[in-house]
Amino acid sequence: MRLSNIQSPSAVKALSEQELEKLAGEIREEIIRTVSENGGHLASNLGAVELTIALHRVFDCPADKIVFDVGHQCYPHKLLTGRGEAFSTLRQLDGVCGFPRREESEYDAFNTGHASTAISAALGMARARDMRGEKHSVVAVVGDGALTGGMCYEALNDAGNLKTPFMLVLNDNGMSISRNVGALSKQLTRLRISRGWLGVKKNLAEALRKVPGVGERLHDAFQKVKNGIRNAFIRDKFFTSLGFQYFGPIDGHDIIGLEKVFRSLKNVDHPVVIHVVTKKGCGFDQAEEAPEKYHGVAPFYIETGRSRSESGPSVGTVGGNYITELAETRKDICVVTAAMTESTGFGPFHKRFPDRLFDVGIAEEHAVTLAAGMAAGGMRPFVAIYETFLQRAFDQITVDVCLQKLPVCFLMDRAGIGGEDGATHHGLMGVSMLRAIPNMVVLAPRSEGELKDMISWALGHDGPCAIRYPRSLPKLGWTYKFFHFGTWESVSELHRDVAILASSAILGECEEALALLKEEGIEGYLINASTLQPLDTNCLRYLAKKKIPVVTVEEHFLSGGFGSAVAACCAKMKLPAPIAMIGIPDEFVPHGSRKLLLQRYGLDAEGIAAQVKKAVKQ
Repeated sequence: MRLSNIQSPSAVKALSEQELEKLAGEIREEIIRTVSENGGHLASNLGAVELTIALHRVFDCPADKIVFDVGHQCYPHKLLTGRGEAFSTLRQLDGVCGFPRREESEYDAFNTGHASTAISAALGMARARDMRGEKHSVVAVVGDGALTGGMCYEALNDAGNLKTPFMLVLNDNGMSISRNVGALSKQLTRLRISRGWLGVKKNLAEALRKVPGVGERLHDAFQKVKNGIRNAFIRDKFFTSLGFQYFGPIDGHDIIGLEKVFRSLKNVDHPVVIHVVTKKGCGFDQAEEAPEKYHGVAPFYIETGRSRSESGPSVGTVGGNYITELAETRKDICVVTAAMTESTGFGPFHKRFPDRLFDVGIAEEHAVTLAAGMAAGGMRPFVAIYETFLQRAFDQITVDVCLQKLPVCFLMDRAGIGGEDGATHHGLMGVSMLRAIPNMVVLAPRSEGELKDMISWALGHDGPCAIRYPRSLPKLGWTYKFFHFGTWESVSELHRDVAILASSAILGECEEALALLKEEGIEGYLINASTLQPLDTNCLRYLAKKKIPVVTVEEHFLSGGFGSAVAACCAKMKLPAPIAMIGIPDEFVPHGSRKLLLQRYGLDAEGIAAQVKKAVKQ
């Protein structure tokens, strides 16, 4: 049986042990080949191959439900559920999504992309099953990194309280994105090193049975006391105290061993935890040696692991390095991250100031309130989180930071279209989310120099602020000079046909659009609206006085975004409204390259030029 012949998980149920090992090898080869071409999440998926095969040999999907937390380990699942032929389109526009997606397949039980949600979702499915009188199994596959998120504990507490039957498979590889931190990580480490006890227990039980005459009685007596002995070795009271029955640790690369455990526990009438130990990056030497580096990767050469594209440092790295420089003399600077120290550009800061960087794990809500407490205590904290993940902490930003006017600076990385990771990872709601909160300042740099000036300004600001930036910024023809808070910057010569207001990365497309408009006889004026909250009302009055029509452009949802803020401001001041507001319509954006997605939504140079021309002519 070859991977290319598997059209549904039922095909793996009849395979021999040797065939299963071959299948696991083929799955790894296909994942490595495709990710090397398209980019994606590599190390976590390589570590979950045998685990996924065992799950599909025991459970009957789609009747049974398997919910993958985050989805960083769902590629083997996709290959076993009829998407093998299309797998080469992984993360490409209109191709296979890099995360579980219900719209894509009936085998994807729940859409995921953010961590720590699977236990709650699986528990909900299990209770829906029970209320409807159905009998299928529900399984949550959760990485140990997800257990640094508070939602997991809310769900565990609820599940154990009512004893709802479902299975939690804890895939323990010692990693999330950055290496796992915290007390729970230490607990799982103790569990991992206790694997020897499981072998002792098995061998002793078999030996007792063989004792002539009294074997069975000795075996039964051993069974009665084994839990006490087991807890002395394994210390599994954490899960049992929450009402779960705990099993493990179990070798996550032993398909037959996993299958036996899953099959024996498939129909239990209470919640169970099966602790599976896997190796992140298993089967690919580079990923095994550097699992953090190979968690999420751009296209690379398999032989060397070197990236296929030579990109410069991210904007976050530039900001992180600058804050590291400032921290040499500013002893009040500290940094909070949520399991993404390296990804947000703060690896050098952590190396230089290990006692002033706090990686709290996948716990954005805690990260924000922790920073609020630090600010209340006299520090100047920077909270570095991808924009899409900061959505999780809206309440904490509102009540714990802004209500108290605390000087916390949010560094919102990966703002705008997030590319191939898709709907859960685009940063398209930051402006609408934050401009609704009193006391919040929202900034968006158009260059690395402006980012540094914004960081310096934030350190002198007596209140909260957020700086939104994408992974990379365009090189504009207009040289950056300085940042003035609340004052927008001209980035072209003054022309009276139309003024385009935009910020950050989309300014590059706007500059190209102006060149296209000039060929059509329309002279445009480009303005860098780098202060998004509050708006530059003086600029809006000036444009109205000069009778220059305004168009807003944003790489953001139109609903509640920059354009709507400008329109509301103009209405309040009795100024002419924008003649067009260009941005993302009211729909979730799929996965695909930024270039193609900009084209799809009319946010490339040609699309912007066409919409501006239409508005000006009308």
